[in-house]
Amino acid sequence: MTPAFMVLKAVAEHFDFFAVTDHNTTLQCEQILPIARREGIKVFCGAELNTSEEVHCVALVEDEERLAELQKFLDGHLPHIENDVDKFGYQLVVNEAEEILYQAPYLLINALDVGIDECEKFVHSLGGIFYPAHVDRTGYSVISQLGFIPPDLSIECIEFSKNCKWQAFLERPENAYLKRYNCIRSSDAHYPEDFATVSCRFTMEEPTFAELKMALRGENGRKVEIV
Repeated sequence: MTPAFMVLKAVAEHFDFFAVTDHNTTLQCEQILPIARREGIKVFCGAELNTSEEVHCVALVEDEERLAELQKFLDGHLPHIENDVDKFGYQLVVNEAEEILYQAPYLLINALDVGIDECEKFVHSLGGIFYPAHVDRTGYSVISQLGFIPPDLSIECIEFSKNCKWQAFLERPENAYLKRYNCIRSSDAHYPEDFATVSCRFTMEEPTFAELKMALRGENGRKVEIV
């Protein structure tokens, strides 16, 4: 997954925008943003946080200043366990020419040392967007790890994974309470062939962070629909 590939693939698929949320890091975003601006497509940036409960959550922030604050938070809470490249692969930041700029030394798939509540509060202190990822999965989701979504957790929406039959999932008696949340579905792509394979339709005036937040919350006539 390289920055130029993602931007050009999204343009070819006629996307208006997409989000980049690498696991416990934001460092690749700096290389993606200028390519996206040149190609005329909006990219929202953040990270997929792995909380201390092993819950995966998506965090998006509005600008590069807040992105730096999010990265500082991640650096401060990711355990300093050295990555074993033979077992887990390389953790690289690359530029448009696919030249290696940086290699993350610590294993990014580890859980942070802070829980979901603290992660949510920090992301929202930055004016960001926060929601649990792939809630339907049997591992690393808020439901698999906690058994339910805490009613006092402030989230913009819930996310379903690529292949989830999400309507049937919501019809299960134990999941009826999830209908109160706005829903999206994402590719959660880790490999090129998975990128841009599912999408959502957003009703909003322009592809800005403020409009995205309103659409995910279903505010002021903005909305999001799984397609």
